[in-house]
Amino acid sequence: MSDALLTLKGVHTHIGPYHILQGVDLVVPRGGVAVLLGRNGAGKTTTLRTIMGLWQASQGAILFDNAEIQKETTPAIAQREIAFVPEDMGIFTDLTVHENMLLAARSGAIDKERLNWIFGLFPPLKTFWQSAAGNLSGGQKQMLAVARAIIEPRKLLLIDEPTKGLAPAIINAMIAALRELKEMQTTILLVEQNFSMARAVGDTVAVMDDGQIVYSGEMAELADDAELQEKLMGLSLEAHQ
Repeated sequence: MSDALLTLKGVHTHIGPYHILQGVDLVVPRGGVAVLLGRNGAGKTTTLRTIMGLWQASQGAILFDNAEIQKETTPAIAQREIAFVPEDMGIFTDLTVHENMLLAARSGAIDKERLNWIFGLFPPLKTFWQSAAGNLSGGQKQMLAVARAIIEPRKLLLIDEPTKGLAPAIINAMIAALRELKEMQTTILLVEQNFSMARAVGDTVAVMDDGQIVYSGEMAELADDAELQEKLMGLSLEAHQ
């Protein structure tokens, strides 16, 4: 993780009259998991959406693999092998699990070997392969959302709060999946409120407040410093478990 795959330099984002991101500086090292923490409304989701081009940066630069992408369209950014798993998951509830996955395969066909690997990560998807996605549980829908993002190899995954409201067993499955993706040299930028989850997978961490990065460093350093946690968040991050 010696070099950066993704870098944000002085990024500002306006949504209507609201100035959400106010000079965000963020580095996501290649081949690791970077975690973005912060209170609700701090700008974490806006950061992911701005990287993905869903909202346009009004100022600053976003560099992916040393190329500026802040003016590119979302489809062009996706073509760079960047995938986004939104907080609302964005699955097509009227389509089957199979159909959801097929839509995510850019080549128009699903690689069987990769699909079997995904089934190993998320066994319920194989069980409910021909079932409507709307009939899945919340945890199974989250599995499907992540599986769609990785149905083809990606250089970067942007994942917004994948464990929100999930049972511990599902969270453990998600942790195992993210660790395996990291071993495969997939870089991940993860927004997460569950600090136990964040600490389990994160290599680096950045904390947002009021649209700015107020801290960045190694996850192990923050996890071991209760005083720093309280200073940054106003309460111990252990409360987010």
